[in-house]
Amino acid sequence: MGNLKKAKSIHSKPIDQYTGIEVTGDFEPFEQKFDIYCRAMWDPKIKSQKTDAFFDGYYMPHAKARATDGFSLKDYAFRNAAWHVNNVIRDIEKSGEFRQEKPNEIRKEGFWDYYTSHDQGWHEPYPYENAAEATRDLKKIAGFCGIGDLGVCRYDQRWMYDSIFSMQGNGQKPQEIPKDITNVIVTLEPMDRDLIKTVPSALSGAATGLGYTFDGVSIITLAQYIRNMGYRAYATLNDSALCIPLALQAGLGEVGRHGLLINEKYGPRFRIGKIFTDMPLEISKPKKIGVREFCDGCDRCAKACPPKAIPFDAPSDHVHSESNLKGVVKWTPSAEKCFKFWANQNTDCIICIRTCPYNRDFSKLIHRLWFKLAASPFRGLALKLDDLWMDRGRLKTSHWWRPELEKIEKNDHSKRVKKRK
Repeated sequence: MGNLKKAKSIHSKPIDQYTGIEVTGDFEPFEQKFDIYCRAMWDPKIKSQKTDAFFDGYYMPHAKARATDGFSLKDYAFRNAAWHVNNVIRDIEKSGEFRQEKPNEIRKEGFWDYYTSHDQGWHEPYPYENAAEATRDLKKIAGFCGIGDLGVCRYDQRWMYDSIFSMQGNGQKPQEIPKDITNVIVTLEPMDRDLIKTVPSALSGAATGLGYTFDGVSIITLAQYIRNMGYRAYATLNDSALCIPLALQAGLGEVGRHGLLINEKYGPRFRIGKIFTDMPLEISKPKKIGVREFCDGCDRCAKACPPKAIPFDAPSDHVHSESNLKGVVKWTPSAEKCFKFWANQNTDCIICIRTCPYNRDFSKLIHRLWFKLAASPFRGLALKLDDLWMDRGRLKTSHWWRPELEKIEKNDHSKRVKKRK
């Protein structure tokens, strides 16, 4: 026990008591090559013809359209169009004209590597009066860029990938973000709720694709502004570091049973972006919004998950495989079960988001009131009200394309019921 306490003191930080992150003595920095999507590139336990077809399918000639609701040609056409701009910027090995800093290196920016599509900025830092002025200006521009929510935390080496995945050499290369960076800007880009209602479907993947596309464009723009003000800025999406621990420290929410961040504005319905910078900024405070207590009594996402990848039990430091972070007490879904389902259906899946009680339109007062109820000792009532009033079933994609069809079908159903009576 004494050795465990000593080990925990090495890895734990004061910020953890505010975020709720419990780091144990078994903690290890994460190697990006063990991310489940990276493993699908090299690990024979994950890589298969189905996983290859899954990735290829995001380019239209290889889409596996079929006569199933949600997987038609036009569903894939929209999904792949939603991903297109992101893919153009991301796939540097195919389109090198965007890269400025590393012209002779194969990169997949936003997923394996930070974005390098920047012009040279100003030659010296702008003399802000204080961090408050810099933060106020940053948030003003972030809102103009379409960023839904934003927080700032201190750079934390624990959540940086210990090495970066690369298709070259042994699959690893050194971390590229400088260790003397001081701050991390964490951004949220909301995803379309109506599209998510159609999951599982290729059509619902358009919500994910546009989420990544808008997020990438926004953080590249924001990072260029920071550089233009004379400071360093490295725009990242899924690359370089673990998003959720940094988002927790930036005060953007709490983690739910499904392992996703839940935010006061968007629930779990968003993509996360990060900008590493030395711009002087005010640091956000982590928030307790009642998610942990609510999810203790809610298992809707776990019940709805087809491959049963989401745990029903309490948070723990259990890991399913090398694709999980070691030494952190949390709800940890099985990456292998989840990704296998993705590959089998030939598109991404976010059923856990569709069925989550926090997946609501919090711009409406009634849902904000529900959020307060869910954060109170009456959270059990909030769950019952969600079961009673919220339709979390799958919406047919034919009804998304043509909403009037849903009304016609409901009318026809009502007429048939009346005839039986």
